[in-house]
Amino acid sequence: MRKWILPVLVGILIILPLAAQPSAPLPDWKAFQFLMGNWIGEGSGSPGQGSGGFTFALELQGRVLVRHNRTEFPASQGRPANIHDDLLVVYQDKEGFKAVYWDNEGHVIHYTMSVAADGSLVFVSGKMPGAPRQRLSYRSMSGGGLGIRFEIAPPDKPDEFKVYLDGTARKK
Repeated sequence: MRKWILPVLVGILIILPLAAQPSAPLPDWKAFQFLMGNWIGEGSGSPGQGSGGFTFALELQGRVLVRHNRTEFPASQGRPANIHDDLLVVYQDKEGFKAVYWDNEGHVIHYTMSVAADGSLVFVSGKMPGAPRQRLSYRSMSGGGLGIRFEIAPPDKPDEFKVYLDGTARKK
């Protein structure tokens, strides 16, 4: 009967200090406003012509911005049809905005984020020996559209990005 006492005490000792800490201020998401909402997109690139959609929404009471993406690629040139699902979580730490990306193919990408002079949001992965780098960019287009570009740089030339996917999206 007393087996529950220790786990409860440990839980209380962990939760009380966290509850006593003041909350960090919410991130300033102004630069991301043009991304918020439900999107339908089409694109082209190395994997082929695809279509799908994604959402950008604040979660955890405004602490993180989450993108859920699904792209469907029809069968072509001997390749079977393929579905790509991924998740991007944007957050702010003491160094600025960062993001982590996961997909159904097993990729995990850690990004730092910057705002370009034209207001575009640019996510760039770090340099790691023997690994390619990725750059993901979103730009607001006239008429409320969204431009999306994903680029990859080879491991031996980590600053020479080449377009892998280029597309546009419109709000649902």
